[in-house]
Amino acid sequence: MIKHASFLFIFLILSCLSKANIVILNGLTHHYKVENGQVYKGKISIENISSQPQNVKLFLQDFTYQSDGTANYTTPDKAKNEKSNAGWIRLNTNLVSLKGKEKTEIFYEITIPEQDPDEGSHWSVIIVEPVEDIKPDNDRQGVNITSIVRYAIQIITDVNSEKANSDLKFEGVKIEKEDGRKFLKVAITNTGTLYCKPTVTAEIYHKKNGQKIGNFSSQAMGLLPKTSKSFLIDLDKIPPAGYNAVLIATDEDDNAFALNVELEVKND
Repeated sequence: MIKHASFLFIFLILSCLSKANIVILNGLTHHYKVENGQVYKGKISIENISSQPQNVKLFLQDFTYQSDGTANYTTPDKAKNEKSNAGWIRLNTNLVSLKGKEKTEIFYEITIPEQDPDEGSHWSVIIVEPVEDIKPDNDRQGVNITSIVRYAIQIITDVNSEKANSDLKFEGVKIEKEDGRKFLKVAITNTGTLYCKPTVTAEIYHKKNGQKIGNFSSQAMGLLPKTSKSFLIDLDKIPPAGYNAVLIATDEDDNAFALNVELEVKND
């Protein structure tokens, strides 16, 4: 089973011109429920949307992320990251050459160990990175380096998922402005052992008269064990005042986690 989610990071070397010639056609999260000793096959579909030839390299990395927006990509190391599945994954190639407008598929196999791995989610990412030539700049000394768009494709394997669970914990709540709009930013950590895809809903009541203003929800986002993300809830249409709110984080299995908070929505 494969679920799709958007997860793209942009690696800026010296940003004078961004070149996103490569696109991934079949999703950036591949999610499997697995059994010991079994082999699972998958593929990554890539297209070169430019008219120029493009070389692309692929390699595995471990990674984690936190609610402050930081992400950590490291060389796979089971000793340092016991939940890494990078050692279970084999790519059929680490380098492909695409003609202009050409599509291709890279295949991979996931071999689950015979001995029982820890229950819950194991994960790593396959990095898909265009190989850019560094070209001399005739008008200036030195070289002209452009920015490169790299893709991180999550490979998540759930081992004995019926024995594992997600466990969501509220880490912080604050109101912030982004792009001129007011948002409730709710930081949540998954302290459990299973990947989940929660949504956060805010039931908001006027503090003075107790009247319910409404229910407001975030987008669902994937959350790996021992990681955290900030879920944004649009409050731009709520008038300035004091409010009481019940925050409810619900995963796709309808496990719910609640928190009571007070909110102060201001003019600025």
